Amino acid sequence: MADLTTAGGLRPTLAALALILPAVACAELSDDSLLGPGFRLRPAYDGSASRQHELVPVVRYFGQPWFIRSTQGVLEGGARIELAPGLHGGGQLAYEPGRETSESRFLSDRGVSAIDHGASLGAHLEWDHELGPVPIALLVRTRQHADSERGAQADLRLSAGAYRGSRFAAGVFAQATWANAKATGSFYGITPQQSAATGLPTFTTGSGWLFGSFGLLWSVDLSQNWLVVGSMESRRLRGDASRSPLVERESNYYASAGLTYRF
Repeated sequence: MADLTTAGGLRPTLAALALILPAVACAELSDDSLLGPGFRLRPAYDGSASRQHELVPVVRYFGQPWFIRSTQGVLEGGARIELAPGLHGGGQLAYEPGRETSESRFLSDRGVSAIDHGASLGAHLEWDHELGPVPIALLVRTRQHADSERGAQADLRLSAGAYRGSRFAAGVFAQATWANAKATGSFYGITPQQSAATGLPTFTTGSGWLFGSFGLLWSVDLSQNWLVVGSMESRRLRGDASRSPLVERESNYYASAGLTYRF
């Protein structure tokens, strides 16, 4: 896991620090295969003042060529190939969260419609390297929602190892996400019809920077095969999304932890 922002709103059914020592055990920066349950605190949606908690999967597996993971911002799976030492490219199917009216008092009071959960198809390039003793991972990813009206997004994510002790390890990450006008508008735009129904002013969005985030990854080895992993993330809306009448606050926080089996 380390980073379970990855699972979005998935249902239960489904370097700033001293950079020392290699082989950080944080899931996002390791080669370990992991599987287990996790728990996450999140906003009802980015921009909401309401908080929610949920069970999420913690999974990371890379085969030849198939992979599945929840450790780099979204729950995704697909295939990838090695293009050069440390550089992989591939395609993925990803879970895309929706927005539940019942989870937000702001939305419920105004009768704002829910947004269905869905999936996206996309492609990615990932570069894994070590700068001296510091492991780093750079990910560039595109995502086109299966519903064309939900638009497309692109992610740039950088992760780096920060600390490694006998049992405890930590890392940091930063991510920027861009969205086209359809993607931004599906969550933050307000049409004249929606304005009439909710009493909120109309709001039209364009394409651009959607949000930026910074976070901490950590893991604690319990035994050779069992470990606890988690993350803390600060996320801030940018561009048109941050100015939407649907946004109560520009910054939100996420926290997660999970018990995983390493195989």
